Amino acid sequence: MDFLLEPFAAGFTQRALIAGVLVAITCSTVGVWVVLRSLAFMGDALAHGVIPGIAIAALVGFDPSIGAALAALVTVGGVSWVTNRSGLPEDTSTGLLFVGMLSLGILIISRSGSFAVDVTGFLFGDVLGVTSDDLLVQGVAAVVAILVSVVGYRAFLTLSFDEDKAALLGLRPRLARAVLLGLVGMTVVTSFRTVGTLLIFGMLVAPPAAATLVARRIPVIMAVSLGFGITAVVIGLELSYHLDLAGAASMSATSVALFFIVLAWRTVREAWRTRRVAAASA
Repeated sequence: MDFLLEPFAAGFTQRALIAGVLVAITCSTVGVWVVLRSLAFMGDALAHGVIPGIAIAALVGFDPSIGAALAALVTVGGVSWVTNRSGLPEDTSTGLLFVGMLSLGILIISRSGSFAVDVTGFLFGDVLGVTSDDLLVQGVAAVVAILVSVVGYRAFLTLSFDEDKAALLGLRPRLARAVLLGLVGMTVVTSFRTVGTLLIFGMLVAPPAAATLVARRIPVIMAVSLGFGITAVVIGLELSYHLDLAGAASMSATSVALFFIVLAWRTVREAWRTRRVAAASA
């Protein structure tokens, strides 16, 4: 037991655990809608699209969270503008903004070596360096994600499966989609200090994707997703401590590994059931 509890003896590792759990709550709640609505590519674009905002904020000397939020707005607005003006599919517009914003961020970082180390921390996360203020922001984000998901449950659910039906029912699918994208942007902006912009995508998509393999009802999927997310946080921090690995990368990699474990388990179970039915029929 001491082997498992030892990593969380220090105050900064306890804050890391709390931060990871709060990120897991936010990502598990919002990520379910991302997976069901097939917004994974947009989520990835937002995760990378905030990089130039963070880089400019670090260069000018103001809060990187503000820069990240502004960059997220530019990314979402840019995708909508290109899609409406060009008539191109949304995934094409998303890809253009994704590459454009990421390239801009890299260019800014490459020309400003003085703060490259700080920006690297934002890119890959610093879960062991979170502060009480960071915990407060992440706590508020988790509450907002849950409340908005509860209030907009019917609209999000209908939008995820049939946008035309959502319009017929008067659920305002465009507004619901805008709110959903806002939730994704909020998740990225409030979590990048802990998990990093390049690794948040793993926490946002992997636990919900794994949950959809074992559950069908949305509330159950969210609960199972949260379980997978918290498990990934705890295991990731354990691995980080005992194997001297990067904390954020360990959590993100563990969440992806859990998905493949669940997928393998379901594949084996279905194969076993198929053989059992075939044997019974014979």
